[in-house]
Parts: sequence; structure tokens; C-alpha cells
Amino acid sequence: MDQMSLFVIGDEYNTFSDICAKLGCENNTPAWPDFFGKAIKDYLKENNIPGIRTLSLFSGAGGLDIGFNDVGFDIIEAVEIEQKFCRTLELNSGAGKKFENSKVNCIDIREYTGKHIGKIDFIIGGPPCQTFSAAGRRANGVLGTTDARGVLFREYVRLLQELSPIGFLFENVYGIIGAQGGKAWEEILKSFSEVGYKLFYRIVDAADYGVPQHRERLIIVGLKEGSFKFPRPTHGPDSLDDEPFYNAETAVAGVQLTAEESKSGIGGRYGALLDDIPPGLNYSFYTEEMGHPNPIFAWRSKFSDFLYKADPNTPVRTIKASGGAYTGPFHWDNRSFAYSEYKRLQTFPDDYEISGTKQVAVKQIGNSVPPQLARMMALAIRQQIFETKFPFKLSLLDDSEELTFRKRKRQLTAVYQKKAKMAIKAIKQNHAVLPDSHKYYCSMTETFKLKEVKKSESEYEVNVIWGDTLLIEASPLNVKDNQADITIEIEPNKDPWNIGIDKVVLKAYSSEPKAFTVLWKAFDYELIINNIKADIVQLNGYYQYVPKLRCSCELPNGMAYSNVLGKIVSGKYVTEIVSSAKLAEAWEIPEAELINIAEYLRGLGYEIRNHMTNPQIEEGNWLIPYAFPTLTPQSVQLRKKVK
Repeated sequence: MDQMSLFVIGDEYNTFSDICAKLGCENNTPAWPDFFGKAIKDYLKENNIPGIRTLSLFSGAGGLDIGFNDVGFDIIEAVEIEQKFCRTLELNSGAGKKFENSKVNCIDIREYTGKHIGKIDFIIGGPPCQTFSAAGRRANGVLGTTDARGVLFREYVRLLQELSPIGFLFENVYGIIGAQGGKAWEEILKSFSEVGYKLFYRIVDAADYGVPQHRERLIIVGLKEGSFKFPRPTHGPDSLDDEPFYNAETAVAGVQLTAEESKSGIGGRYGALLDDIPPGLNYSFYTEEMGHPNPIFAWRSKFSDFLYKADPNTPVRTIKASGGAYTGPFHWDNRSFAYSEYKRLQTFPDDYEISGTKQVAVKQIGNSVPPQLARMMALAIRQQIFETKFPFKLSLLDDSEELTFRKRKRQLTAVYQKKAKMAIKAIKQNHAVLPDSHKYYCSMTETFKLKEVKKSESEYEVNVIWGDTLLIEASPLNVKDNQADITIEIEPNKDPWNIGIDKVVLKAYSSEPKAFTVLWKAFDYELIINNIKADIVQLNGYYQYVPKLRCSCELPNGMAYSNVLGKIVSGKYVTEIVSSAKLAEAWEIPEAELINIAEYLRGLGYEIRNHMTNPQIEEGNWLIPYAFPTLTPQSVQLRKKVK
């Protein structure tokens, strides 16, 4: 039986276009979610339908609150600890504002009690999710409920027990389910169940519910009594009528920009790369896997939003709360999105005030639940749990029904490769000409930044000779001997490079450990200034993949830990988590000496990780991601300590 024949369309269930028509508002026009929210609010008011007394926890900038408030969930109090978020909530609270009856409590939730507010019907909120997010997992591993931010859900449970509402909605990143091998998720489910709530949960994509942004979130609805079914997607292939996604171009149409906001270009080291990236793609356009003739980056070596350019014809990828200068989405006109455009992409109302500078405001937007997603969840809750009569009936998902957003996401790689192939045809590249050989003077900072300086300010003279073999020589000023003390050789591990050389030889006429690091940084520098690669990591590949570099070195016997360093450069127990005992045996040293060697290696710029730097690594284990020093002034690992 065809899936669509299982659902009754018309009098029983309404498509989203029908819903909008019955409410008298438009669909799929610029800022339509604003008018949709207002139409629902007006309907409830005109029909004297009473509000639902609601407590908002971990309120942030109010994204979840906006959606629920529009559907008649009267936010009595909001609890939020960060001042900038509280200021935003305060700007929108009070007579004549979005949250007319709301009091903002700028307080640590551990110090909050709701005993003074009387009967509460419903609680909404999502505790801080950084430890469960994709970014958090990549930077620190999945800390889950072992991290201070991961245990705040227990405060949510405490207030459920204290106030005993009819139900609640808990929102968070889907990474919770896999945290700590599922143990954190089991604890969360058990904790909610123990205070008397039956749980209903799904991972949903905000784009399926009318948000011009793909954003996967975990939604849990807990009830004292009864049952709950999630609303069927209103947009996309899983909707009743295959309603088109709300695309980015339509969402931001009509936003008034200043001359500065509409200016093309993002500047900086990688800014010019954005111009050639096709809409919908990111830094991966410049990888070998995408077929680029001059692959600057390694596959999956950056976050997916690095140099990500939005496609005007689709929803954008997830907007992040924070990031660097090259964190997208960027506009298809090769510029940053304006603050007002970010609001549209997150479905925040145009007239909703957000405090602070653009950077602060965008962080608040990125941390929020899209109000349109919240509205659809709130409508489903009112329809089923509070039996509110609307002039339409939402179609609901059976528990066994699977949504297709994950499948569609997996299919995008082929789409991106096709786009990349077409764009690359238009790029003129000349790879036959090698960079010019040259000489310069440099110094290296304590944070491992190599800088060209005047001879009078320098520590090293660097001589670079480009040929079939790239030779880089580093000499302390006026101390060069005929014999190199440190020699490093670098070759392709398996597949040939496409950078015009067959081999790299690094020579230092010094036995100082610092010279070892200077050599690697000088090679790194050549890759960068000649636009060959973004750094050595991009030539080698991300550490979770097979290294593309095969390295070896000759070090002076008098150099500290030269035997250990030689083994690391050759790749011995690099890229894998290794026990202290195994590492000590391989390095032929007492196990007690490991901590001293680790500190020495970090002093050379190596990313040495253990339980102290990354709590998800079990005590007694170590990880050396790369065979070469990779710490830079921007490295997350730079200021972490191994003991």
C-alpha cells in the first residue's frame, strides 16, 4: 500500500498550505513564520481560549519561548544564567511585548525554586548542550554527564518533581543519545521516568517544519498521563503534499541592508577562496576527494561550516553559536549574512529585540531553538494533551514511521561532487610552475608562530630551494656548519602528491630542540604562502585517517629524547590511543618518565593528549595525533596541561 494512502487528507488532516489558509496567513513568502505565529495567537485570543501556565528553563534568547508563547503557552517565568540572554528576554517581556506576563530570573538554576509561582501546567527548556554537540565531540570527545554542563538536566528533573506539571518538552542535540556509549541517555530517561513521566521522543530536522535551516534536534515530551505523537513534517518529502522546503533566498528576501552589510568579500587568509566555492559547498571543494586540481585542504580536516556558502535554493546548514572568521554560513554573494538575515534563517520575528553587538546577537540566535520548530511542537501538544480546538487538524506520525532526513543527508555527497565538478571546469590552474626559491630570516614565538623578521631581530636564517625535492635549511645566525645536525625527510605514504614535488628534505644546522620545530614550521609556512595547502595537516590528512605522509629523521645523540622523537616522526603509535605501558615499552623508557617526555614534546609543539587534556581519554592512555608538531596560537590544545 502506498504510504500516502494511509493518511486522510481534507476534513481529517490538513496540509500546511490548508492550515495557513484556514488561519488567513501566507506560506512560503519572506518572513511568513512571523505571520503564522501571529495568526495562531490571534485565533486563540479571538476565541477566548485560556493560556497554559508555563515555566521556561534554560531560556537562552527565547527561541523555544517564542514558539510556545504564540500557541498560548503563557510563560510565567523564565530562568537563564547568562546576562546577555537575560537582557534579550527582558527587552521582550512586559506589557505590550512578546512575553506580556513573564518574569525573567537571571539566576543559576541550581539556586532556583518555583514554589512561589503556584500551579504550573507545563515546563519547556533545553539545558546547555555543548558537551553533546558535534563541535563538542570533535574538540573534547563526548563528555556527556561527566561534564558540569551535562548534568544540568538533573535540575530540570528536580523542578519537575517539585512542580508536578501535566507535562514538559525537553530539547537538546541528538548527540546525547550516543554519549558515553548510551549511558548518559539511559540516565536521562531513567531520571525523567522516576519522577512520574512517560516519555515520547524523536530526532527531528527543523527544515521539515518550515525552518530555512537544517538543524537536527532531539525532542522529548514527557507526560503524567496519556500519550503523544509527533507532528508530521509540514515541509519536504515527508510532508502530506511534498510542500517545498522554505529556502534561504526566500527567507532573507526584503531585508534592508546597510552598504557595509551588502559589501562582498570576507577578507583574511582564506577569504578569497570563498569566491570559487559553489553554493551549498564548503572548504571540501578544495580537497582531492572533490576533484580539485589544487587541493588546499584534507578531507574532513575542518568543521563542515568552514567556508560554507549557503545555497539560495535550499535551507542552510545548522547555524552555529560561535566560530571563527571563516565559519559559515556565508551568503551566496560571497559575504557574511547580516544580523537581520540570521534572524530570518532561524525564524526569529523581525521585531524581536536581541541585545548586544552583531557577534553577541548571532551567538544568541545560534544557541536557540528555531521558533517555527517550537510552534509546530507546541501545536501538536495543545491538540493532543490540552485538547485545544483549532480550525485545522495536524497530521501526526505513528511511532513506527521513520523520517527520511538522514537518508537525504547521506545522498548530498553525490550532489556536492557534481556541483564541484562543474565549478572546477571553470577554474584555470597552472601546476607546472613551482614557487620561486628564496631566503628569509625568522623567529618563532612561544606559541609556535613562525614570523619573517628583519635580520637584526631574527633567530634563524631559512634557505628554501624548490625543485623535484623541496629543500629547506634552517641555521642559527652565523653558526652554520657544513654538517646538518637535524635532517627530516618527508615523502608520500602511498599515492603521489599533486603539489609538483616528489620529496621534502628539512635540514637544521643546529642541535637545539627548537630548530626541530622551526624546520616543520618553515615547511608549513611554504605550503601556506604559496597557496599549496592550508597547513601540513591538510597535506597529511586528518589524524583519524591513514596518514598521507611518510616521515623519518636523523637527530643528534645529545638531543634530549632523540630516540623517542625519532620513533614519533616515523609514525610509531601515532594517531591511536595507546596505554602508558605500551608506549613506555615502545619508547624503551620507564613508565614513570612518560609524563616528562609528554611535557617535553608539548614544548616542541606536539599535541600530546591524555585524560587531563581530554577527559574522554581514559586515565593511563595517550594520544599523539600527528607525527609532526601542529600546535599554533589558535590551537585548542595549546594551553592545556598533561598533568
